[in-house]
Amino acid sequence: MHRRLLWPLLIGLGSALLLLLVSRDGDLIAGLAHHDFARLAAKIALGLVIGSVVFALFRRRFSEALQAALFWVVLGLLLAVAYTFRGDLREIGERVLADLIPGRPVQIGRAVEIARGRGGEFLVGTQVNGARIAMVLDSGASSVVLTPEAAKAAGVPLELLSYSVTIETANGRARAAAVTLDRVAVGSIVERSVPALVAQPGQLRVSLLGMSFLNRLASWEVRSDHLVMRGR
Repeated sequence: MHRRLLWPLLIGLGSALLLLLVSRDGDLIAGLAHHDFARLAAKIALGLVIGSVVFALFRRRFSEALQAALFWVVLGLLLAVAYTFRGDLREIGERVLADLIPGRPVQIGRAVEIARGRGGEFLVGTQVNGARIAMVLDSGASSVVLTPEAAKAAGVPLELLSYSVTIETANGRARAAAVTLDRVAVGSIVERSVPALVAQPGQLRVSLLGMSFLNRLASWEVRSDHLVMRGR
């Protein structure tokens, strides 16, 4: 250790030791009890030793050491800020994902939001009986309508269906079978025993999220380019 640092350290430790020796049991040293004062003196000495070693190692590269220290200080502050505002940052991240991945339901507070797709429609990522199924929002459809492929993925027994219901589609009239879906979920919104229809093969290109699901919500609205849904 450099002599200029060694002598002040020795003098300081000697003074602390002398104060401990001459003080009576009931005396306070600088407002501290004996054992607290001794711990403080030891910590100061240790800090001086570590500081001296660091200075000796980097005295020729002081600017590099200072840059490294500043880097870690700034990184620590950024991590602290990120942890403090983690809730707000998470919401911002969810909104970014909603815009980047149309159809992906994201939780914003108590609401579920979905961004409008490039074609102008709202493609809604749903889970039907645990199966992931993409549906197009269709407020003109009185019911949820599944394609045969989506119904099969959701565990609906297609061989037992009776296509006795007439529905209107973009291609005209079609036949569909009435079913009840055990569970339909969009993000955190979950509805059970949802009436639905299964279209005949070749009649529907994509499944429809209709009013038999939307009517069960506390509210739903199109706000700018986002579909906002709130469960009860």
